Amino acid sequence: MSAAALKTQEYFIKDEPYYEPIGDEIEVFQAAYAQKLPILLKGPTGCGKTRFMEHMAWKLKKPLITVSCHDDLTASDLVGRYLVKGGETVWIDGPLASAVRAGAICYLDEIVEARKDTMVVIHPLADDRRVLPIEKLGEIVEADANFCLAISYNPGYQSVLKDLKQSTRQRFVALEFDYPSAELETNIVARETGVAHELAAKLVKFAGMTRNLKGSGLDEGASTRLLVHAAKLISAGISPVTACHTAIAQALTDDQEMLVAVNELSSSLF
Repeated sequence: MSAAALKTQEYFIKDEPYYEPIGDEIEVFQAAYAQKLPILLKGPTGCGKTRFMEHMAWKLKKPLITVSCHDDLTASDLVGRYLVKGGETVWIDGPLASAVRAGAICYLDEIVEARKDTMVVIHPLADDRRVLPIEKLGEIVEADANFCLAISYNPGYQSVLKDLKQSTRQRFVALEFDYPSAELETNIVARETGVAHELAAKLVKFAGMTRNLKGSGLDEGASTRLLVHAAKLISAGISPVTACHTAIAQALTDDQEMLVAVNELSSSLF
């Protein structure tokens, strides 16, 4: 086993992450991986994109290195940099370089939040070249055969200034995610938290009400993730109305009028 592969041992997912497919996303991902094609996941926050990636890494038995992108994330943060250790200047690979060398899956979550120079770095990895230029080392690293690049973003949140360019988008196989059907989402909430099926169904109905308010006061409706949070609070003894207020309503908005409206929705069900 190479030194790079040894460094990624901690990124293997040992236990199967619970994931309920909503379409043929598992089969498409497996086919794309087999053909060494990069993958783009797009969909609303909290709908299961990250859990899907964890499930696929477990299924393929590959290490998963996840990077949560943000405004201050630079190309150097991904590729690597020189650091002083023990009085010596040494090169330390970033998460992307580590994944490229070791044949891991590198998942760049919310890629459009990162600085523009990160796109320059991933482009040669996302086409037939499958290489990572490391300018500071004067090195071009060929990706290991098992390497996979996956990125995600939420189209509903992006502005004109923060969107994927066509030059980036057209390098990827795109998988579109959305919230599951009410029946499936109810099963997910009940399975994840242990609450009764009837209670999970009421939470899902409440989520549907908030999603209908998207664009009419809310930027986004309640995600499956928030429903799980609320259900866990309920299972710990918190009343459903309080759980919905703290885990869902307060997470969705700070606007007092919208908070009142969302809380009234939950009170009508519980």
